[in-house]
Amino acid sequence: MRLKNKIILVTASTRGIGLAIVKLCAKEGATVYMAARNLEQANLIAKELNCNGYSIKVVYNDANKQETYISMIDEVIKNEGKIDVLINNFGTSNPKIDLNIEYTKYDDFINIINMNISSVFIASQHAIKYMKKNGGSIINISSISGIVPDISQIAYGVSKASINYLTKEIAGQAASYNIRCNAILPGMTATDAVNNNLTSVFKDYFLRHSPIKRMAFPEEIANAAIYFASDESAFTTGQILAIHGGFGMVTPLYADMIENQYKR
Repeated sequence: MRLKNKIILVTASTRGIGLAIVKLCAKEGATVYMAARNLEQANLIAKELNCNGYSIKVVYNDANKQETYISMIDEVIKNEGKIDVLINNFGTSNPKIDLNIEYTKYDDFINIINMNISSVFIASQHAIKYMKKNGGSIINISSISGIVPDISQIAYGVSKASINYLTKEIAGQAASYNIRCNAILPGMTATDAVNNNLTSVFKDYFLRHSPIKRMAFPEEIANAAIYFASDESAFTTGQILAIHGGFGMVTPLYADMIENQYKR
């Protein structure tokens, strides 16, 4: 098992990418802490998964209460005496108010940025205090929105670009303690959040410009997290890994060129 004896904490862990990471980490032998606001839901998930012989526990975290990023880590330390891997999976936006530079209200812009960046900064800063003794791995789940500008959701994109840079800063500044920090940038992924917040028209248009013409599965993102969490990546830090099916990699005319090619 690639993660045997490791203590791992995952935020935003009750669904989507976060839940996929929890499952795969537990399958690989780790003791996994699900950081969640809805403790009842998280405990039900943990109870069900532990029937498979996994070791999954739950701690409280609410992105609206910044102090819980500290208390969740303290609880892990109290229970386990260490934390080996922190996976910062939380991220938020609201397509109804996070628009473009012309129409997004400044307060909404700052609030979204603050929530997303603070989730990484506060948790990472506190985890490093405990990782300094034995080393560790910090994994930030970012987004391709941080490297490919969009026509909307300006706050989300700026926050993810900031997290990408913060990842490199942490990697450089914490390396002397044998603490690694890497980021994973998912493209459009088949999660409830995507299905509930994006229209079918937008999703179809997005996938027209993706060489691999489908959404990612949450498990495909989780596989990358396993690599960064494991000792296999012991010499890997400061990396910004995009998992996007090729979106933004080729010419902006890609969709039209491909469609015309098949019409010949």
